[in-house]
Amino acid sequence: MQTLDNIELLQDLSADERQKIVALCSWKTYSSNEQILERSSTSRDVFFVVDGSVNVVNYGVSGREVAYATVGAGQYFGELSAIDGKPRSANVIANKKCLLASLSPENFSDFLLQHPEIMMQVMQRLARIIRINDDRILDLSTLGAVQRVCQELLRMAEPDPVTPNSWLIYPMPTQSVIASRVSTTRETVARVLGQLAGDDLVLKKGKNLYLKDKAGIEEFISNLAVTPGNVPR
Repeated sequence: MQTLDNIELLQDLSADERQKIVALCSWKTYSSNEQILERSSTSRDVFFVVDGSVNVVNYGVSGREVAYATVGAGQYFGELSAIDGKPRSANVIANKKCLLASLSPENFSDFLLQHPEIMMQVMQRLARIIRINDDRILDLSTLGAVQRVCQELLRMAEPDPVTPNSWLIYPMPTQSVIASRVSTTRETVARVLGQLAGDDLVLKKGKNLYLKDKAGIEEFISNLAVTPGNVPR
């Protein structure tokens, strides 16, 4: 069914207003690992993730993958090129089978001008992305690989809706995805998770990773000396 009722950005619109946007969108289903956007392409549409999820990634000169984010159902991507008219800044790959609705940059701009409160939400999202990227640049410049993995876990954690004063990551990304986000190896991520679990700081259960002692992880990061085993690589 072609509906945008689950898109967070559009929640404050009436059903009729959302239906008008539905009529303006192009709809397409992508298979797992199928490329949706290519870096430097001139496509400028904004994409709403109706179902499934996508990964935003880039590749270094050596071919090493650098993951920026996973965009899940209810979210959107592609607004940067729609706003500034420049080529795409990253590749977007389907994480699993997904249904996307794309809106032309002209219609997206008209929509934002008609709804300044939603334009503000888009601006706030871009500001959050800049802050996260600033933090990651600082991490890459000042922290060893083990510390960066721990920092990324803290960054991903959300308050547990069931247990007060508890934190969790759901769904827990694969070790390869975490490694590509912090510029290290999957083996390093596995070693860090094993060490944190052994110290009773985290607990993996199903698709959840529970941070049993968030303050303990923060202390672990601050106390960790840079050694040949955790230098950036």
